[in-house]
Amino acid sequence: MLAKLPMAYMADLRVTALTDERATVTIPYKYLNKNPFNSIYFACLSMAAELSTGVLCMMHTYKADPVVSMLVVHMDADFTKKAVGKITFMCEDGRRIQQAAEQTKLTGEGIAITATTIGMDEQGDQVAEFRFTWSLKAKSKLLA
Repeated sequence: MLAKLPMAYMADLRVTALTDERATVTIPYKYLNKNPFNSIYFACLSMAAELSTGVLCMMHTYKADPVVSMLVVHMDADFTKKAVGKITFMCEDGRRIQQAAEQTKLTGEGIAITATTIGMDEQGDQVAEFRFTWSLKAKSKLLA
């Protein structure tokens, strides 16, 4: 993580579970990611939330033939409770992401898929919900 995502490393993000269907990422409340209101800074929450969706995209496009590029093209979020302690983001859209990756490989057309991730605190209360729209596009074999 240090080499590829140094800010995620510094914020102490952890991918705690990864299957074809879902990914779970945690972020702790600590000095480097706090805000003046004694909670986790929203940008750090966004980073953890994005990783929970992005790792599924990466998993379903890793070593794809043809190569599939991925890019976040939109994000929106709702914050429902102050984020303190360890926050766990879970995205359960892995199968939909896999289908989108397969579709772009077959057609060569770009596809946008919106993945939702929910952030929960240690008491099981929802603190945030993020929706990331990923653009997946198979690269032409002539360009790959």
